[in-house]
Amino acid sequence: MMLGPTDHDLDKFITEFLQPNRHFLEQVNKAVDTICSFLRDNCFRNSPIKVLKVVKGGSSAKGTALRGRSDADLVVFLSCFSQFTEQGNMRAEIISEIRAQLEACQQEREFEVKFEISKWENPRVLSFSLTSQTMLDQSVDFDVLPAFDALGQLVLDSRPSPQVYVDLIHSYSNAGEYSPCFTELQRNFISSRPTKLKSLIRLVKHWYQQMPKGRGSLPPQHGLELLTVYAWEQGGCDCQFSMAEGFRTVLELVRQYRQLCVYWTVNYDNENETVRDFLKLQLQKPRPIILDPADPTGNLGPNARWDLLAKEAVACMSAPCCMGRDGSPIQPWPVKVRDLWGSRGALGGGAMWAGEGHVCSQRGRAQSWPRVCPRPPCPVCPWVSASPGRSGLTNVFYNPPQAAV
Repeated sequence: MMLGPTDHDLDKFITEFLQPNRHFLEQVNKAVDTICSFLRDNCFRNSPIKVLKVVKGGSSAKGTALRGRSDADLVVFLSCFSQFTEQGNMRAEIISEIRAQLEACQQEREFEVKFEISKWENPRVLSFSLTSQTMLDQSVDFDVLPAFDALGQLVLDSRPSPQVYVDLIHSYSNAGEYSPCFTELQRNFISSRPTKLKSLIRLVKHWYQQMPKGRGSLPPQHGLELLTVYAWEQGGCDCQFSMAEGFRTVLELVRQYRQLCVYWTVNYDNENETVRDFLKLQLQKPRPIILDPADPTGNLGPNARWDLLAKEAVACMSAPCCMGRDGSPIQPWPVKVRDLWGSRGALGGGAMWAGEGHVCSQRGRAQSWPRVCPRPPCPVCPWVSASPGRSGLTNVFYNPPQAAV
């Protein structure tokens, strides 16, 4: 990645080369609003099935899309699903109906962008794209996903009922298989963040997309997006941070992937016994762990070639973008223990304890959970193991790993 040596150059690079064209984004948003309204009003018109809501997800909804070709989801929540496990029912019929209405919308409405529906008639998948009429390298590819409305009508700044997660834990078989049900929470977790943090996410995604292809399954891009939010929280949640320092911190976290245990409690916590026991099991799994803040079954760490990504991260640390004006290496933000419940060593029972800097935030505000274990942490992130806590609850303690990165 051929970037200049200063933080100012990084900001300029993101603005000039990574941010999508604003006019195109406005056109896409207008087209998506039209499509969503059309689907709500016309799908299953002569059927007891009703469209409860249509939600846009993905990078364009979060405000982190890159210039060029980006991906997004359009999640259609339907009344015919009353639980998670029913989401696969009647999929072919549902996809067929949505396709028919998309084609009708394509014919009956006028769009400022080119609206193309995939001709590949897979009964389980439906895709369409929106492309600029004047900038043909600017497009967004959408996947249409039918889903169970597990969350209902979300209330701003409130978390879902714990029963939602109890039902999820009892229903899922594969990690993140019901992730579309939590699209609104996933979107809100990123979209509410400061503009400059979204720019850092774009930079990290750009770096990630430069990785050599065909060398194995790399970690999911969404995991890097969450890791970037985590790095910013560790840096103090400053809205006017140094872009070079932020990028360097993400590279350092990737380098030390064997120690990563990253999670948030903005949407679920340890108050419910079923959720608490499930989180305990999740946090005992091999590192790296990056739990989806909206869906605790979604662990974005395992089954990926983090070693390849770490190798590229180390190489990038000596690139011009990670060097200061005087040629010295840019230093990552220090990881600090943040005791959210008072002075160290004065922690009460009744909570799951997290390690170094596991700051849980929502729109940049610190939350009252987790508590910070007073044992000495690893330099970047704790290696944790569970032990019985007071009143039968679970505390998560530091246990530094044997293997060095």
